[in-house]
Amino acid sequence: MDKYTNKLNFNFQTNQKVLKLISQIDLYKGKWNSIEKQENTYLKELRKIATIESIGSSTRIEGSTLSDKEIEKLLNDIKITKLTTRDEQEVIGYFDTLEVIYDNYYNIQLSENYIKQLHNNLLKHSDKDVRHRGEYKSLSNKVVAKYPGGIEKVIFNTTKIHLVNNEMSDLISWTNEQLKLMEIHPLIIAANFIYEFLSIHPFQDGNGRLSRLLTTLILLQNDYLFIQYVSFENLIETTKKEYYQALMKSQKNRYKKSENISVWTLYFLEKLNNLTQKLDSKYDILKSKGGYLNERQKELFSYLSDNQPLKISDLAIAFDYINIHTLKKDLQYLKKEQIISTIGKGKGTVYIISDDKK
Repeated sequence: MDKYTNKLNFNFQTNQKVLKLISQIDLYKGKWNSIEKQENTYLKELRKIATIESIGSSTRIEGSTLSDKEIEKLLNDIKITKLTTRDEQEVIGYFDTLEVIYDNYYNIQLSENYIKQLHNNLLKHSDKDVRHRGEYKSLSNKVVAKYPGGIEKVIFNTTKIHLVNNEMSDLISWTNEQLKLMEIHPLIIAANFIYEFLSIHPFQDGNGRLSRLLTTLILLQNDYLFIQYVSFENLIETTKKEYYQALMKSQKNRYKKSENISVWTLYFLEKLNNLTQKLDSKYDILKSKGGYLNERQKELFSYLSDNQPLKISDLAIAFDYINIHTLKKDLQYLKKEQIISTIGKGKGTVYIISDDKK
C-alpha cells in the first residue's frame, strides 16, 4: 500500500458515510449534466453569481475585506492600471484565473508546469508577489487562519523547502495515475490532492486560493460540471472553523503511519453534497423569477404572469414607454428561451407564461 492510499484506509463507519455521500453527489451530477444540455436561460446568471461569490469568499478567507457588491462593481469597471490596493489586485487575479479554468479546463493538464502557470496568473497583478509568483517557495511558511480584527492562528507547519519538489512530483504522478486507473473514486482522489497540496504549501503565498481553484479544475475535469454554477469557496468561508479543524485533525500525524485523512475527506464530500442542494435552490429561485433577463424583460415577465393571456396590443398599452420594436424583440427572446409561449397566429396571437415557469 503506497503512502497516499494508506491515508485513505478508513474505518467501516466512515466508509459507509463516504459511499453514501458519493452516491448522492454522483446522482446529482447526472441530473445536472442533463439540465445543462437542455437549458441555457439560467446558466449565465448562475455562473455570474457563483463567480462573484467565489472570488469574494476565497479572497476574504485569506484576509481581503471587499464585499461581493464591491467585487461586482470592480469587475464591471476593470482598469488594471488603477488596481492600487492589494485586495483589488487579488480579486482580479482570482477572477482571471477562474475564467481561464472555466474556459480551458479540458486542455489544462494536472502538472507542475500548469500549476505554476496558474499560480503566476493568480498573482500577476499583485505588486508584492512579483519575485515569487509561479515558483516554489524559498522560505518556510505555515498554514495560518486569518480572522476578523487581524487575529491569526497557526494551523500546522508545512513541507520543508528542500522536500517540495519531490512531494509535488509524487503527488501529481499519483493523482494522474489513479484518475487513469479508476480504481479509487475521483472525488476521493480530489479530496486527497487538495489535502496534500495544502499540507505541502508549495508556494510562498497564494496556496489557499490556488487550492480552491485547483478543486474547481479537478472537479470540472471529472465531469462535475455543476461546480461552476455554485460557489464552493462561499461554503468554505461560512464553515471556515470546520474547514480548518478538518485539516488540523488530518494533519496532526503528518509523516507518520497513523496519518489518516478521513475527517478531511468527510468534510470535503459533505460540503460538496451541500452544494448540490444549494444549487438546486438557487436554480429553482432563478426559474421562478424568469431566468437570465434584463430589468425590462423581468418587468415584462412579471406583468405577463399577473395578467396573461395578453396580445401584443395589450402589452404595447401597458408598456407605452417601450418602443414597439424593442417590445417585440423582448417577446421573441422570452419565447426563444422557452419562458413564454404563444397561442394562435397573426393579430390573434396571445402570450402566456410557459407551464414550467409558472
